[in-house]
Amino acid sequence: MRLSESLCIEPRGTVEGLALWWSKEISFKILKTSRNYIDTLISCNGEDDWFCIFLYGPSYQEEKMAFWDNLSALRNGGNAKLCLIGDSNMVAKSEEKLGGNPFDPSYSQGYFKFPEESELMEMDIKWGGWSFTSSNQRCYDDAILEMLDQILYK
Repeated sequence: MRLSESLCIEPRGTVEGLALWWSKEISFKILKTSRNYIDTLISCNGEDDWFCIFLYGPSYQEEKMAFWDNLSALRNGGNAKLCLIGDSNMVAKSEEKLGGNPFDPSYSQGYFKFPEESELMEMDIKWGGWSFTSSNQRCYDDAILEMLDQILYK
């Protein structure tokens, strides 16, 4: 597969940032970008178009609610196929976090509203190995592990 184009959104210091590459075989249109997402329209082999949003959620708690509100406005309503892929930087359920402070659902408030309003379902990803995608790189009682990568679709 030959890559034809790419897009890079530079990180803010050592956090966030996105990079995306795609093949010539795919009709790929960039609709909108921000520091935390790339909104695209994808067509492949004459199939129906998909809106696909690639994301890296905000690292800072004070920016998270506005981020999810922005995504809700971006793809509000309609029956078009939609896929959201990336690191949400949010733990949505207590079983997605191990160690550290207990899971607090209020930190994920905006995240919970977005899939429901957009009628998105979570794709059940079968990992071949470790199910946690983020770690504070510590051991034993100091370790904090989280599942931050998500695929939501409709």
